[in-house]
Amino acid sequence: MDFFSFEDWMTMEKVIELIEKYRSFGPLPGILLPFLEAFLPFLPLFLFVMANANAFGLGWGFLFSWIGASGGAYVVFLLIRRFGKARIFGPLRRNAKVQSLTAWVERRGFGPLFLLLCFPFTPSAVVNIVAGLSGIGIYQYMLSVLSGKAVMIFIMSFIGYDVISLIRQPVRTGIALGVIVVLWYIGKRIEAKLKEKQYGRD
Repeated sequence: MDFFSFEDWMTMEKVIELIEKYRSFGPLPGILLPFLEAFLPFLPLFLFVMANANAFGLGWGFLFSWIGASGGAYVVFLLIRRFGKARIFGPLRRNAKVQSLTAWVERRGFGPLFLLLCFPFTPSAVVNIVAGLSGIGIYQYMLSVLSGKAVMIFIMSFIGYDVISLIRQPVRTGIALGVIVVLWYIGKRIEAKLKEKQYGRD
């Protein structure tokens, strides 16, 4: 499968069709897709969450996406925590920026992780890896993941629940776009602050 066929496959209609095809497995398809995104961050989490909201409804779609995304993040965290000292991760552990970020996470704890995980545009794979390499407690990390992912996924589910109404109701469309822009802006500001901390210590 080349890039273009993969891009063509990753559409709302195709993902909903996939979920419906395996509907006999209950919520498993809706949970598995966001779960896999934690390991393969190039997959479109936003699309999976929107498809779940359309296929299962707002409430169940949100719940399945939240379970999958949080579970995937937790497994990645545990794998990095377990194998992070292996030789293969040596260059990553010795990277000055990674060391700065892990130290920052250890000092700040829940608050920054929660904020980072609230924003759809934050690279959550990087957050999971850095948290796994840091000394943050497992329960503190999971609290950040469960609460931060809940906020992010609810926003995604709410936006994607009824795409047609977003087209027919321009006010709702404007609000949804406004929320995305605000979250993107805040996320970029946090990212800029993180880079300032990194460069200040290099």
